[in-house]
Amino acid sequence: MDFDLTDAQKALRDKARKISLRDLAPAAGDIDREQRFPQDSIKRLAELGMLGITVPKAWGGVGADHLGCTLVIEELASACASTALIVSMQNLLVCEPIVRLGSDEQKRLWLPALAAGAKIGCFAFSEADGASTAGGMTTKARREGDGWVLQGAKSYVTAGTVAQCALVFAATSSGASHSLSAFLVPTDTPGVSFGTPYSKLGLRGAVAASMTMDKVKLPSSALLGVEGRGHEVLQVALDGSRIGAAALGVGIARAAFAAATNYAVSRQSNGQAIAEHQTIQFALAEMSTQIDAARLLTWRAANCRDVGGAMGACASMAKLVASEAATRISADAVRVLGGNGCLTEYSVERHFRDAKVAEIYEGTSDIQRLGIASVLLKD
Repeated sequence: MDFDLTDAQKALRDKARKISLRDLAPAAGDIDREQRFPQDSIKRLAELGMLGITVPKAWGGVGADHLGCTLVIEELASACASTALIVSMQNLLVCEPIVRLGSDEQKRLWLPALAAGAKIGCFAFSEADGASTAGGMTTKARREGDGWVLQGAKSYVTAGTVAQCALVFAATSSGASHSLSAFLVPTDTPGVSFGTPYSKLGLRGAVAASMTMDKVKLPSSALLGVEGRGHEVLQVALDGSRIGAAALGVGIARAAFAAATNYAVSRQSNGQAIAEHQTIQFALAEMSTQIDAARLLTWRAANCRDVGGAMGACASMAKLVASEAATRISADAVRVLGGNGCLTEYSVERHFRDAKVAEIYEGTSDIQRLGIASVLLKD
């Protein structure tokens, strides 16, 4: 792997860094406190093409690679993790499956609008009882005439209350067995409704709510991919989104490290900056090392996706290491700040809460370990 970024990748990263420092960082605290969807930030990012980074130019996107997308998410997350999560979801959980598996009709209908930010997408897979297989999934889709009828409910649907398109997974019957299928559902379809947004520990601006589908009628063209092969759609989405989640973790870790470093240099104890103490120096050195290690795994996974290699376990490895590093580093940042680290006027307590949620979403650390082990044992 070549670790030298291309001019195009650097330009994309620098553009994301500029808007992060100028617009996202100043608003992040208020967005967190108010649990408010960052509408203004998303609008500005859409104008820069950052909601369709890997969408081909023919469909209204930037046409950049996945490493470029990863760079953007890291920069955004270092300023506002909630905003970065929404950008990651739009690009990797919604647009990417349509790019790879959608029909020309579906691409024409959704991609230009999603890439331009005219429409926001959401991803509806999880259910209240944790079902992750077609046999256990309570959301069902049955054929009716030339279309489909969806019935069921989903949990933890990020941006669902503001989205216009939902990628919904449902069990479809085939004889006595059930298989998984994926559908592109306009959220204004009769029978679709969302609950009150959850009050979350972290990533609070990336508002999430339950989604209910009551006899939702869809045309046959709503089916994404092949009936009964929804796991292919799911794998495309998760491989990409776990790399995005890893980049998010790196960005959160970076923000916590920067806050701890700045504090350690400026905070005086007995006439000496606390950064002069070996204990603090060791903590900062460990933080920096963990960030670099997580970033390298994230870049490797993004590069693998770009060159078309077998993903194997590299996306799960990146997500596992980066999200756990973010939690450790933000916890250490709180420790460096001491009592001040527990106050909301300092950003590290927000980074700590964001990191803990990032460690859980897109599959908990133990889920990642199971996926990694299954690949190792298969090989």
